This record gives sequence, C-alpha cells and structure tokens, in this order.
Amino acid sequence: MFCFALYSATHAMQQAYRPLLEEIGLTYPQYLVMSALWTADKPLSVSGIGRQVQLESSTLTPLLKRLETAGHIVRRRNPEDERQLQVDLTDEGRALQARAAHIPACILEKTGLDIETLRRLQGEIRDLTHHLRTGTEDA
Repeated sequence: MFCFALYSATHAMQQAYRPLLEEIGLTYPQYLVMSALWTADKPLSVSGIGRQVQLESSTLTPLLKRLETAGHIVRRRNPEDERQLQVDLTDEGRALQARAAHIPACILEKTGLDIETLRRLQGEIRDLTHHLRTGTEDA
C-alpha cells in the first residue's frame, strides 16, 4: 500500500535524524521549529510556525515551552496585537544553528540520493500533499 510506503519513509527519516539531533539536544519536532526560526528574518507567530511545520497549537505550545526553558527561544506578546504570541531566537538558539549545520548534508548522504533527485522527490511529495488536502476539502 502506498500509504504504508509513506509512513515507513517518514519513520525511517525520523530515525535517521535521531542520533544527529541527540548530539545537539533537540527532538525532531523541536528541530523543525528551530529550522523555521533559523530561516526567518524576524520573529514568527505561533500560528505561523504551526503552518510552516504542520503542527497544531496544542502540540506546538508545550514544545515551545521546552525550547524556551532550554534557552533557545523567547516568547513575547506582539506589541501591535496582544493576542498574538511572537517567537524569536535567543543568542543560544542562534548559536545552535551552527552546531546543526552539518545535519542536512548527513541526511542527504543517508538517503543515498543526489541533490537533484531529492529536490524532485520533495516537489512531488509537496504536490501529493497539496492534492490530498484540496481533494479532501472538495469532497
């Protein structure tokens, strides 16, 4: 079944990340959040992070609290809209990016794929995700 192939690949990918992330003290979901923050040029809202990493607020909130306790991020109310919580990197969180810089290359090597093949596959998976989401909404 196709769904099992995707599930197995997802599980294998997370297992490949595990030892690399243990070295820097992050879980896979924490790494996804930190990656979103590392690529942002300004603080992100909690909902913005959730959209990027496809996590619900109920999952994201305790994860953000743990990252804040670890000193990697700071959460503050948006001065322009008090209802919105902004998340920004601390100096320690920015420094962690350098410690994690080797991870993408290690994962690429573990896939056994060249970068062009991996990019094509990533695009196909994004298309699949889009079609599954919009197909479900139309049904």
